[in-house]
Amino acid sequence: GLRTARKLCNQKWHDKQYKKANPFGGASHAKGIMLENVGVEAKQPNSAIRKCFRVQLIKNSKKERPRS
Repeated sequence: GLRTARKLCNQKWHDKQYKKANPFGGASHAKGIMLENVGVEAKQPNSAIRKCFRVQLIKNSKKERPRS
């Protein structure tokens, strides 16, 4: 039923594998080491190039790229 679906949706955050699948490991903030500067182009109709950085996270050494 609807309540079961809502319950499963809410309880998925208690699942460690689901939580750790996020590069931040369920945390809101994370420290990292800057690897390189990256220019990310904005979506249409804007033509800007956003200055971003590729980062390696300290807690799990995952390399993160900027999202556009």
